[in-house]
Amino acid sequence: MGLSDRIKAVFTQDFLNGLFPPEKADEFFDAIYGGTEEGAFDISLRFASYNEAANTIRLEFCLTERPGKCMACSLTSGLPPVFERHPIIDIKGIIERINKAIAPDASVDSWTIGSTTPVAPKVNVIPLILRLKA
Repeated sequence: MGLSDRIKAVFTQDFLNGLFPPEKADEFFDAIYGGTEEGAFDISLRFASYNEAANTIRLEFCLTERPGKCMACSLTSGLPPVFERHPIIDIKGIIERINKAIAPDASVDSWTIGSTTPVAPKVNVIPLILRLKA
């Protein structure tokens, strides 16, 4: 099985939900606000693309506005750095589990987190770019 096939086989939505379960959003807001009532959006992790030429995987934290909440009021340019280091989001733990899943074909060499980007009226994404070494 080639790396491209391995990536497709590994990065199912079930796998991603295991890396970042839906209840993590409430845990995140509880840690920040001391309760979940202020949480304006749900957070999920999804696969966006694999670029074989650049040897990168693009994952996205998908932020979906909760009913009766205003996500725009909650989002700031400071959110990606919070995701980058917050223990509830646990990007380092996500990377460790991805490495186990794609071994021995490849491993994550480095990663970066991008800016919050609107993709629909009530949906924003924060990209997580993984650079692989095969």
